[in-house]
This record gives sequence, structure tokens and C-alpha cells, in this order.
Amino acid sequence: MYLAKEQVAPSRSFIQRLIEDGAVRVNGRVETKPSYRVRASDIIEVSLPSPEDAPARVPPEDIAICVLYEDDDVLVVDKSRGMTVHPGAGRTTGTLVNALLGRQMSLSGIGGPLRPGIVHRLDRNTTGVMIVAKNDRAHLKLAADLAAHRVGRHYLALVRGNIVESEAVVDAPIGRHPVDRKRQAVVAGGRRAVTRFRALERYGDYTLIEATLETGRTHQIRVHMQYIGRPVAGDPVYGGVHDELGLAAQALHSARVEFTHPVTGEHMVFAADMPGDMRAAVEALRARARGRTAGR
Repeated sequence: MYLAKEQVAPSRSFIQRLIEDGAVRVNGRVETKPSYRVRASDIIEVSLPSPEDAPARVPPEDIAICVLYEDDDVLVVDKSRGMTVHPGAGRTTGTLVNALLGRQMSLSGIGGPLRPGIVHRLDRNTTGVMIVAKNDRAHLKLAADLAAHRVGRHYLALVRGNIVESEAVVDAPIGRHPVDRKRQAVVAGGRRAVTRFRALERYGDYTLIEATLETGRTHQIRVHMQYIGRPVAGDPVYGGVHDELGLAAQALHSARVEFTHPVTGEHMVFAADMPGDMRAAVEALRARARGRTAGR
């Protein structure tokens, strides 16, 4: 697709929505066919949504968020557990977007009125570092870097079972679950998904790992770890266990993000500590492991 190749928007799906909404014109006429073949003489116009449209549909709210860094182009936050990133499926309040709009700050409009500034997402109960774009220039560059695997996303996960390998790669396609459409699964014909991980600490029946994403599929780490028989602890969807080790939800945390600043070119690295319940679970497992060693 020509528009995807030219990176006029962050993703093919977003470009598809633009076409469906009549926001793409070729030689002055609205073009509704994604399959249209571009000619050398064509004049193509794309109307991107304005960030000013967002407040009309998403109310600004005074919600406290942990800001790790901010300048004129990007904002880096430590997202808390239980906070949905953007409105959807009937939810219009209490999201990170509501909180961002409540700060009266500029945000990129490329993601549309429900997702101003959102370059990438974390699940509602996944915590940690997230990047927000404050203008379209920053958004396009960050989205391109994500697509080209130039953004380092490093997660900590406490998984069930003992991982004996020092490090490994899961390369398995992910798509909608064939029965439960609210879940994802490893399926034939799914989109390629690659997760690299290494074991940091072993506790016998649990392992603390660092996982690095090469792709960014929905629920990717959670699905891949379930697929190899090592589901994320506390994950009620893919682990099938509630109230495990005192965890409020899945023990998955975006611990560190590395990226090139979209305007200055500076190498940026930001980290966030594990949430309290995950840290307490790890400390309890460490203490139990020490007790076993001392008792030998």
C-alpha cells in the first residue's frame, strides 16, 4: 500500500480507517478502494484527524499519573495497574488519555480522537514505561521506529514453572482465539509475533524473566508464555488463576524502554520499578528459596 510505504500514518489499519472515512482523495475525488494503484501523476491528499477533536469526545480529567520525562515532543509515563490506555467499548472516562487531556497539553492527532498521543499500548493491568507523542512529527517517527524494531521494550514477568534455559525465543503467530473472540492465541495464519526472553531468577515453581518484544501483538507476552506452558503468574485470562501469590493481576511490567528521540536524535532510556504486589511476590519467593537453601 502506497500510503503505508510513505508512512503517512502509524499503521496499515489506521490508513484503512482513513480510507473508509473518506479522508483520502486522489486528484480531488474521494478514493474508497485500498487496492487503488497509484500513478506517477496522481495528487494524493490525506486529511489526518486533529488533536483538537479529542476533547469533544473524550472528557479531560484530573487524574494523577507518574511522569518520568516530558519535553515539547514526547512524554514518558509509568502507567499504573488498572488504568486503561484509551477509551473504547463504552469506556470514556478514567483512561490515560483522559488524564493526558486533563493536563491541558498538546498531543498528536494521528491516532484519532480517541487515541491522541498514543504511540503504543500496555494492557489495562500491565504496568510500567510508556511513550506518548505530543505532536504528529514525533508520532510518525516513533511509529516508524517501532515498526522497524528500533525501540527497545524490556519487560519483567513472573511466570509459573521452572525455565531451565538461560534464554530462548518464541516465534509463533498470534491472532484471535478461534472460540473466545476476546482473547488472543497462537493460531495458524496469525500475524508473526516474536518474543525473546531470558531467565533472571529461578524459584523452583516460578521464574522471573526479562522479555523483549520484537513485534507488538495484543497480549503478546501473555499469549507466548501460555503457549510454552509457562503462563504469567496472576493472569486470570491466560493463566487461569486468580489471587495467585497475592498478585492483583498478571505479574507483567514494562521495566525499561529505549528509543531515539524523534526530534533531537538523542538516545533515551527510561526505567520503572515493579509495582508493589509484584515486588512483594518476588521477595516472598526469594525468601522461600533462601530458606530451602539454608535447610539443606
